[in-house]
Amino acid sequence: MSNLPIRILVVDDEPPIRKLLRMGLGAHGYPVIEAQNGRTATEKLAEKPDLIILDLGLPDVQGLELLRQWREGGISIPIVILSSREDEAGKVQALDLGADDYVTKPFGMNELLARIRTALRHRLQQQGERPVFRVGDLSVDLVRRIVKIRDTDVKLSPKEYDLLRTLVQHAGKVLTHRFLLHEVWGGATDSQYLRVYVRQLRQKIEADPERPQYILTETGVGYRLREPD
Repeated sequence: MSNLPIRILVVDDEPPIRKLLRMGLGAHGYPVIEAQNGRTATEKLAEKPDLIILDLGLPDVQGLELLRQWREGGISIPIVILSSREDEAGKVQALDLGADDYVTKPFGMNELLARIRTALRHRLQQQGERPVFRVGDLSVDLVRRIVKIRDTDVKLSPKEYDLLRTLVQHAGKVLTHRFLLHEVWGGATDSQYLRVYVRQLRQKIEADPERPQYILTETGVGYRLREPD
């Protein structure tokens, strides 16, 4: 493993945002490379950043188009999207195009740092999954297919387990309705069916299904499983 600091490419056309990120991320040990538009951002990829923070509203090319070009071109660097509060469709499209996560403007630095850590950790874990996942009182043994709350076995249907396993494999990362439907049902089911299964899962693993602590809803986008503390 390299001991070099994690370098972050910030792509945003607003100087105040770039300054905020340069200072905030720099204070936490992340050197920042800046780009004010898509053309400059693509050039800066030559500096081999470890993660990209990408604003969707750029002056020369839409962030979504830039994301599409990069992913189709084989750029696999983790990408965290900056989006407006109202742009749920943009968030979903960005995630389906290969973004790793998003934060909504205005955002807090702690939230952004958490998303960065999740995206970096998730990329490292993609090559192999932990045999036993634990968060709070929930444990999922991915080898033996055993789910427990504290020491009590939780009986799940095959589809409930497949849904939970998919969430566990991407813990901390928001998964869109479309992604989950594709992974668990082959994409042939509508999102209402997914909501039914999420509700059933919550009834079995959450202390209070109406105030879930594990399977968190990202309104209009999808679901996120809380990652280990």
